[in-house]
Amino acid sequence: MIPVSTFSGKTVALFGLGGSGLSTAKALAAGGARVYVWDDSEPACEKAREAGFTPYDLHEADWSLFHALILTPGAPLTHPAPHWTVAKAREAGVEVIGDIELFLRERARLCPRAPLVAITGTNGKSTTTSLIAHILREAGADVQMGGNIGVPILDLESPSEARIHVVECSTFQIDLAPSLNPSVGVLLNLTPDHLDRHGSMENYAAIKQRLVEASEFAVVGRDDVYCEAIFQYLKRLGHAVVGISNTQPQALGAVRYEAGMLRRAFALPSMKTLDEPLFDLSRAPALRGAHNGQNAAAAFSACERLGVTHDEIGAGLKSYPGLAHRMEQVARHGKVLFVNDSKATNADAAEKALLSFNDIYWIIGGKAKAGGIAPLRPLFPKVRKAYLIGAAADEFAKTIEGAVAYEQCGTLDAATAAAARDAAASDAAEPVVLLSPACASYDQFKNFELRGDAFREAVRGLENPAPQDETDQGGVDAVPPHADEAATSAVAQSEGGAES
Repeated sequence: MIPVSTFSGKTVALFGLGGSGLSTAKALAAGGARVYVWDDSEPACEKAREAGFTPYDLHEADWSLFHALILTPGAPLTHPAPHWTVAKAREAGVEVIGDIELFLRERARLCPRAPLVAITGTNGKSTTTSLIAHILREAGADVQMGGNIGVPILDLESPSEARIHVVECSTFQIDLAPSLNPSVGVLLNLTPDHLDRHGSMENYAAIKQRLVEASEFAVVGRDDVYCEAIFQYLKRLGHAVVGISNTQPQALGAVRYEAGMLRRAFALPSMKTLDEPLFDLSRAPALRGAHNGQNAAAAFSACERLGVTHDEIGAGLKSYPGLAHRMEQVARHGKVLFVNDSKATNADAAEKALLSFNDIYWIIGGKAKAGGIAPLRPLFPKVRKAYLIGAAADEFAKTIEGAVAYEQCGTLDAATAAAARDAAASDAAEPVVLLSPACASYDQFKNFELRGDAFREAVRGLENPAPQDETDQGGVDAVPPHADEAATSAVAQSEGGAES
């Protein structure tokens, strides 16, 4: 824990008693603050009581007593309307901040030069955050990873010049952290997301921009119009910034993903261009697909800035085990690869997995989202057979009828056994049994994590499942040791997950 001594002797209000809220309350109390905690949920208040706090209804509070309101990122700061605690705080002239800001103030007090890598973007934040942390650890660094990835930032060890904090930041957290000034700031991409909380795409992009604009060194994706505009703006300011790209082969200095390789082009004094190969991502089994190419390019650029050698970065990319439930390679049974992509709760998410593999034996179904799987029709030729489970089974059968062979399996256990049977009998060099449901889990499981865990258990139950590294295929163990799996399993507090 990081005791928040910057509020020692002061009185603060704290709203929101989920995991990060309780962590923040404990850190403030440990630092000597008087903390008035509250949540509109009685079960959350009960958890606070169990942790030794007495909830105080902030509706009845004298707000002139408070030096700050510490607000959960789940409560709206501006849109569609400020949370009621925000309105009361502003009326009383009380600042509104979050746990990331408390960390930053402790960093400023204890060690202003303590290395901090902050990662944001619409998609890929968690993978990039865990990948950067993994590369740094493998290179021998003392690394603390947290924030939006599941471990509250104040549960980490204190900042020091010998320790690197790698922190995933949602837009909501950035909005509550006015002092955010990372050593390396990473902005991956921007697409419309949670606009009900931001008011407009322009507001959303402006909040993301704050993270990289305030950084000492920025890494910015260049493959969407909003990030490209931010990149060009930083260049005009003379800010230290490097681009990453999957689509701009002529972008000098940018680390780019192209045909499975990380590459970078340099302009030589002779006016010629040198195109330097950096790493062959086919050697990194947990980083398949163009979307992971962008994540790897960002991690490469950030770690290079922190002084990690190219050989060390390559070793870290190769050994990265991936995040649980996100194209997680759980085992290899003979030539058959088993992949847990339970986090794919809609068609857009499942598309990434379908693009990343061939000869797919696809387990799909659950509680369908709007649009179903019709948008995935162009990828149906990659699927050898589909195995339908859950409430969406009949609807999905109608969608794939005539395009993909399928089997109605009902349960995940039955689908896993059937897919394993057919994949083992196929003539493909590497048949893939892929759980990428394109559905919420609620019809059969409480959340996607439990669904993914059930898939792992079903794979374990197959006859003689061989660890992948016991074959000539190379790669992961039967159930791979995920970096910070305890943290990453908590990334999404609900089926929709944290902001992506």
